[in-house]
Amino acid sequence: MLAADAFGPTPTIDGPVVTLRPLGPEYLDAYLPMLFDPESAKLTGPAPVTVTRETALAWLGSRAEHTDRVDFAVTDTETGAFLGETVLNDFDPDNASANFRIALAGSAVFGRGYGTAATAMTLDYGFDTVGLHRIHLEVFDFNPRARRVYEKCGFRHEGTLRDAHHDDGGWHNVIGMAVLATDPR
Repeated sequence: MLAADAFGPTPTIDGPVVTLRPLGPEYLDAYLPMLFDPESAKLTGPAPVTVTRETALAWLGSRAEHTDRVDFAVTDTETGAFLGETVLNDFDPDNASANFRIALAGSAVFGRGYGTAATAMTLDYGFDTVGLHRIHLEVFDFNPRARRVYEKCGFRHEGTLRDAHHDDGGWHNVIGMAVLATDPR
């Protein structure tokens, strides 16, 4: 069992490829295009609400208030450029578990190792700093690139929700994956 505020203040975590920083309003101008990038929206699912500049600014401004989740801006370690976000949310303190989510800022940053580095660093933070036992996620069956990243970082297939997602391309399976603190990473 973990404390309900186990995440505490969001740290900055430096890495050789990416740096994870607290996600806040200073990223608004880079964050908005990521939300509206058609490929990113298809891979992560559309936003459930209409997002405006004002609602995004309010959302980004509220991230530091939460100690039951972490929202990281993924930035290029060398240039500081915004590359996307990683999130640990849906925290269950009684079972020391959380959901993992990542969104990269469009196809210009895909395939460069940023997602792998950010995923691995977020898992290390969740397990080694917060003390989580289990981190889980869902990925669409038409996103094999993400699934390879997750497997490389230690996630294992746990089950498939058949035809659980519908978009312009029809019905798609949703694959459940998880990694435990005791699994190799």
